[in-house]
Amino acid sequence: MNLYQELNWRGFIYQETEGAREALSRGKVTGYIGFDPTSFSLHVGSLLPIMGLVHLQRHGHRAIAVVGGATGMIGDPSGKSKERALLSENELRENLKGIKNQLSKFLNFFGENPALMLNNYDWTGGMSIIQFLRDIGKNFTANYILAKESVKRRLENEGISFTEFSYILLQAYDFLHLYDEYGCSLQMGGSDQWGNITAGIDLIRKVRNGKAYGIVFPLLTSSSGRKFGKTEEGTIWLDSELTSPYRFYQFWINSDDRDVIKYLKFFTLLSKEEIDELEREVKERPDRRIAQRKLAEEVTRTVHGDEGLEKAIRAASVLFGGGLEGLSSLELEEIFSHVPSFELNKEEFLKITIGELAVKSGLLKSKGEAKRLISSGGLYINGEKAKSAGEKIDSGKLIDGKLLVLRKGRKGFLLVKIK
Repeated sequence: MNLYQELNWRGFIYQETEGAREALSRGKVTGYIGFDPTSFSLHVGSLLPIMGLVHLQRHGHRAIAVVGGATGMIGDPSGKSKERALLSENELRENLKGIKNQLSKFLNFFGENPALMLNNYDWTGGMSIIQFLRDIGKNFTANYILAKESVKRRLENEGISFTEFSYILLQAYDFLHLYDEYGCSLQMGGSDQWGNITAGIDLIRKVRNGKAYGIVFPLLTSSSGRKFGKTEEGTIWLDSELTSPYRFYQFWINSDDRDVIKYLKFFTLLSKEEIDELEREVKERPDRRIAQRKLAEEVTRTVHGDEGLEKAIRAASVLFGGGLEGLSSLELEEIFSHVPSFELNKEEFLKITIGELAVKSGLLKSKGEAKRLISSGGLYINGEKAKSAGEKIDSGKLIDGKLLVLRKGRKGFLLVKIK
């Protein structure tokens, strides 16, 4: 199976330029995808283009990841209803560091066929406005840019600044520079990048009489119509400080049956045979959610490593009576974000007994109930059975000095927060 066939069966190809199929079916090509450094972390919406580069490299082609140190200072109008805030150079530098670290988990930057990671500020930052307008701008008419969908949509809404109007020229110049310096003849990206990609192809044809190609991927939404990667709690990030491995794992394991096979094709390297078998499981035994667990394991392991995956699975087991060892207060607050909570000041906590806390917090109705439940072994503190209703709680049991998890029976959780 060649690269084109792989991308096609996995559902990556939404639109392609003339000759792209033939180019990917014959000899080695060099291809690139650009990443917008608007944050120090990429999010799950970035995983589809990342995996596009992964497949490019796995099939022996040369993969280039371009981080937009220059274009990020301008802002891409594609897919945006309004102009975004401009970032400072310091913000961009920090964002670039984080993105480089995350891409290194997917791409091999060493060995026989190393991927490249480039910053377009390196070839754009020193260019004068006069030089840019003479060498690049003269190759595009205003009518050409106005015809692009990203620009047309903005004009229909609040309008567009000259800054963002010129963005398409910058990205076209990126493609030309990579074509000249690295023999790059392929650009890939989301379907909202079609206009930018074809502009680069046209520029290469005009000024170098060269042939270049483009492939764009579908923009993902869930079967419920929600934008992919967006939840009620917010964006799902690849950085563990912004989205814990537990919450990341839960995002994938909660995939709808209608979406999970599509996600397995997009975001894992499982073979067609393995995915076909998982698809049969979804159809015949959907209640077992084997496909969802496999998806969550594969993607979490790639992004957060074996340790992160183990931590996520252990955190998920807490809801079924598992231990709390090694979990932080932040992770516990995420795990128990949908259960009742009770706040208590530190001074009062040091005086209160287990039975009094269970009643005061509302977990139990009376001290009598607390005594009966504890004597039968049905009340737990941080996963351990409470021994006596009249016993005070050792402050050493507090997680990060501020959290305590009470549980009655198997699933009656309550989170105690010490102020």
